[in-house]
Amino acid sequence: MNLKIRIMKTTNVKMGLLAVVLSLGFATVSTAQSRDRKPKTQPTFSELLEEMDSGKDGKLSAAEVKGPLKEIFGDIDTNEDGYITQEEFENAPKPKGRKPEGRN
Repeated sequence: MNLKIRIMKTTNVKMGLLAVVLSLGFATVSTAQSRDRKPKTQPTFSELLEEMDSGKDGKLSAAEVKGPLKEIFGDIDTNEDGYITQEEFENAPKPKGRKPEGRN
């Protein structure tokens, strides 16, 4: 009977150690991945032109823009000519960043 109890205790200790090692391994990988991420930066007007200016006219029309910029197009197009110029883009209100998760 003592031998069975000793074997059970040894097995439980091994399983516990395995669980701890695996937990530490996952935590290490997760932390390393989050450190490698670069914070998102706002694209420059030149970058937006490269990506979206299909007319190659140096300005962005409502039909050319996509993503979050499309949602705020009217706010940036201050002269309401249907295009965003570099000047309008640079004078546009800056978007508010998200609060980090877990913080208020």
